[in-house]
Amino acid sequence: MDWEAKRAWAIAEQDRRAATPTDDSERDDFRLAGIAGASWAAGLSSAMLGRRDEAETWLRLAAEEYATSWHAAPEGSWGRPIAMIRCRLLAGDLDGARADASAALDAGAAHSAGPIAGYCAALALLVLGRDAEAAPITSRIAGEGLEPAAVAHALAALAARDAGAYARDRLDVLRSFESRDAFLEDVRVADTVLVLEALARERGIPTPALESPVLPR
Repeated sequence: MDWEAKRAWAIAEQDRRAATPTDDSERDDFRLAGIAGASWAAGLSSAMLGRRDEAETWLRLAAEEYATSWHAAPEGSWGRPIAMIRCRLLAGDLDGARADASAALDAGAAHSAGPIAGYCAALALLVLGRDAEAAPITSRIAGEGLEPAAVAHALAALAARDAGAYARDRLDVLRSFESRDAFLEDVRVADTVLVLEALARERGIPTPALESPVLPR
């Protein structure tokens, strides 16, 4: 993939979306999420080009933009705090990730039904180091059909601090990305693997380097 071209497109698209007001046919929170998605795309494209500092800047901006979108969204829009937390972890902003995780839990993620709310809650609890509370939620969302299922299993392994299970599950998550056709903003990056690796490092779980066309070198 031409990551220079994708980065240039994402930056231009972020500018375009930010300058385009909401019309009567679109919810404002969707427009705001689209702006955040373009910043996220610029961040991951920069990461694939090896420009770490630039990637972190874009991803921090995306987290803030997703937060703005979440505040404008209907109750139960759990995909937004998931995106916020993931962007913070990808940017190495652990303090920001913890703040966003606390906000998600305060909003009721752990007590809401469905695999997306459960994913949000499990991710938030793991970020905060509350692994014992995350464990039963990871089991629940695995049974509720979170896709890919390997993500729920990897989260469960992290909650249990089971290095052997995590080593297996992270590969399953990576393979799921390598075999898929559809990617958000057509950014072909296994960002979930990078998020999981950040959580693993916080727990002292070994994370030997993975090589894949959908991961930064």
